[in-house]
Amino acid sequence: MDIIKARTIIEKYNTEPFHLQHAAVVSGVMRYFAAEYDPGREEYWAVVGMLHDVDFGLYPEEHCVKAEEILREEGVDEDIIRSALSHGWGLTETPHEPEHFMEKILYACDELTGLIGAVVLMRPSKSTMDLEISSVKKKFKDKKFAAGCSRDVVKQGAEMLGWSLDELFERTILAMRKLESEQTS
Repeated sequence: MDIIKARTIIEKYNTEPFHLQHAAVVSGVMRYFAAEYDPGREEYWAVVGMLHDVDFGLYPEEHCVKAEEILREEGVDEDIIRSALSHGWGLTETPHEPEHFMEKILYACDELTGLIGAVVLMRPSKSTMDLEISSVKKKFKDKKFAAGCSRDVVKQGAEMLGWSLDELFERTILAMRKLESEQTS
């Protein structure tokens, strides 16, 4: 499956601009990490990132449950389905614990991209280009800010990867900067 087909699927089940933007950001972040850790499989990682919330627009109460059904109906490969669903481990009813390195990246970065996106919206520049780790750390500590972002998942994801929170923040900011620079050029 390629990213164009994945985008078509996500758009079929999600109409909210926020959900579509989130899918694109997570996909871009996954592509960024794949270039470093799994060269040659960037498209695969990007597809998993694009499809991870396929059911959220229509079935938020059945998130990761309906996704499995939807993705099978769309003819998506089982390995993509499993990896995409692993991001909901511990938060939803999915039994798929992140096992592969790629799944751990998705698990850690899904929530974090949302938090970073919210931080960026508060900045005068509205950009990741001048975003510092300290700004993300400050908002991460404020549980009222972007309250829907699970800090526990971000922490657990960093632990799964063997990274400090600072390292996860920095790497995710860099991934989002690359994505932003590609979109503006």
